[in-house]
Amino acid sequence: MIPLLQAEALVKSWGGVRAVDEVSFTLAPGEMLALIGPNGAGKSTCFNLLNGQLQPDSGRVRLLGQDVTGLRPRAIWRLGVGRTFQVTATFGSMSVLDNVRMALLSHHRRLFGLWRPADQLMTREAEVLLSRVGMADQAARPSGVLAYGELKRLELAMALSNHPRLLLMDEPTAGMAPSERVALMARTAGIARDAGIAVLFTEHDMDVVFTHADRVLVLDRGRLIAAGAPEAVRADPLVRRIYLGGLADA
Repeated sequence: MIPLLQAEALVKSWGGVRAVDEVSFTLAPGEMLALIGPNGAGKSTCFNLLNGQLQPDSGRVRLLGQDVTGLRPRAIWRLGVGRTFQVTATFGSMSVLDNVRMALLSHHRRLFGLWRPADQLMTREAEVLLSRVGMADQAARPSGVLAYGELKRLELAMALSNHPRLLLMDEPTAGMAPSERVALMARTAGIARDAGIAVLFTEHDMDVVFTHADRVLVLDRGRLIAAGAPEAVRADPLVRRIYLGGLADA
C-alpha cells in the first residue's frame, strides 16, 4: 500500500547547522502522527519542508506516491493538504463565516477554475464546517475579537475547507487552556478518523500526544531519535533523558 505521505531523507541546513538531518517517515490515511521534541529540534522546519514554505537541500516529499518536492504551498494545498500554524492566520476584520467562505472559494477555484459557487451554497458549506469544529454560534462575529482557543478552531475549519487528505497542524493547542486543548484535539481526531484524513501534528502537551497519537516521532537537533507507538516512545530511555524527563515517570 502506498503511504499517503512519505518523507525521504529530508535535509535542511542554515549555515553550518542542520535543522533537519536525514529525516524519513511515512503516514497512512486516517493516522494521527505526532512529531515532538525540544524547542529548536527542527519540528517547524520539517513542517515547512513538507508544505512547500521551504525547499529541502536534499531528500524528497511524496504525496500518494507523487513527488511534490519543490512545489509551492498553494500547489500543495490544491493537492489536498490543509495546514494550521503556531500563530493563527485569519482575516481579523472579517466575520468567522466569511473567513471560511474565503477558504472555500480557493477550494472551488482549484476544482472548477474560475467557477464560483452560488453564495447560498458556499454559505451552507461554511456553516457545516463551523458546526464540525463547534463554532456554529460564532459565525457572525469578527474573527479579530475571538479568544485564542476560538481562533484555533476557526483555523481548523479553514484548513478543512479543501477536504484535505492530509492535515498538518503545527502546535494546534499552543496558548490554549487545558480543557480547550482536550476538546480541540478530541474533535480533530474524530473528524480525521471519520473522513480518513491523515494528521501530522507537533505538540508540547504530552497528555494530548499520548492520548491522541497512533504513533510518535521524536526529533532532537534535527535528527529522528525515536519512532513508534506512544507507550514505547514514552518508555524509551533516550527520549526520557533528552525530552520527557520526569514526565515519563508520572
